[in-house]
Amino acid sequence: MPMIRARVTADELEARRIAGILEAAYEDEAYPVSVYEPVMDGPWIAEILFFDGEPEAVKAEILDRVGTDAFAAPVETDVLEEIDWVAKGLESLTPVTAGRFVVHGSHDRDKISPHVIGIEIEAAQAFGTGHHGTTAGCLEELCRVLKRRRYSSILDLGTGSGVLAIAMAKLAHLPVLATDIDPVATKAATENARHNEVRGLVECVTAAGVHHPRIRARAPFDLVVANILARPLMALAHPIAQLMAKPGTLVLSGLRVADGPRVIAAYRDQRFRLTHRIEHDDWLTLTFANTRVEL
Repeated sequence: MPMIRARVTADELEARRIAGILEAAYEDEAYPVSVYEPVMDGPWIAEILFFDGEPEAVKAEILDRVGTDAFAAPVETDVLEEIDWVAKGLESLTPVTAGRFVVHGSHDRDKISPHVIGIEIEAAQAFGTGHHGTTAGCLEELCRVLKRRRYSSILDLGTGSGVLAIAMAKLAHLPVLATDIDPVATKAATENARHNEVRGLVECVTAAGVHHPRIRARAPFDLVVANILARPLMALAHPIAQLMAKPGTLVLSGLRVADGPRVIAAYRDQRFRLTHRIEHDDWLTLTFANTRVEL
């Protein structure tokens, strides 16, 4: 499903103000908001991405939510080209080892040792083949975390291809609720769970944020994994805290190393304690506990 981009062009001060308005207006949905200068010494752009809808309907929805007089400049909308990047690049990808897991494509199925936990990810329009530092970091951390204690209720926020949910289901033999804002990702995760023979353990739902009825019904969670972006993670700090059991473990990724201090501060404000970190290239995985138990 193509994404809809809404943008406003203005000077730097106004663009930053608009980005702040959009972030506040869509805090619950956690839609990606950015502000940038495409050409040096040129105008700035405040931008927000929607994962469905029609351009004119998105424009009307924004103006209805923030008010028609919120922006001095007009709101422009367009459709971003839908590119199946995973399918396009999968054939050139080699298996990735992360902890006890090996993530691979179907073309490498016969090369995987029976002594590891293989996760086969088919070509799909969803993030997560194990090659990115955020996914690899999460897989390594999940091996460590799941070895130290037994969990009973697990949530995977921003599941993408479903690779992390599949990994947890295979390693812990426990049910996992996997959510994503993008229905294409949810469909891919469902198919990948079935393909990896854990469909009975992995439930996939399309949800923006944490307010979906299935999330509320299955809370509290004693293990939450969220591999998304820094801004949405910061916005979700309080909602995630409200969903978690005590004792509980929280694994966050999708972060640049430079994002670490801001994200850590946001979760410390919610009484989480940082217990572990993993860096892959410039990407960061953080683990928190909401008790004094070392994890």
